[in-house]
Amino acid sequence: MGVFPLMWAIHVGCVVLSVSGFVARGGLMLAGSPLLATRFVRVAPHVVDTLLLASALWLAWAIGQYPFVNGWLTAKVLGLLAYIVLGSVALKRGRSKRVRAAAFVAALATVGYIVSVALTRDPRGVFELLG
Repeated sequence: MGVFPLMWAIHVGCVVLSVSGFVARGGLMLAGSPLLATRFVRVAPHVVDTLLLASALWLAWAIGQYPFVNGWLTAKVLGLLAYIVLGSVALKRGRSKRVRAAAFVAALATVGYIVSVALTRDPRGVFELLG
């Protein structure tokens, strides 16, 4: 296996771990579980997301396509920023469980959009099917 397929596999694996971890933490938040405060649950996402970001940057460099130059990567970065804000509201900053739940659902929809952009390499992502 060459370096590119390995980095792509690491990137996709980190995406799966990151989103799965977010779903798990969202479930813990909705259940009001004290497990959210454990060290592993607080630290593991940072480790996974650091690897995810590093692999994303390496892949962008390897394929010679960059955010704010290529539309689909720009859409992914902007989607990522929205996901981070929504995830923060969902897991920490939402003032009520209702607000947190709504932000959680919106964050998951944003992840769906980001994945669709990655698969289509089109900034419209899944919305490309509508037009």
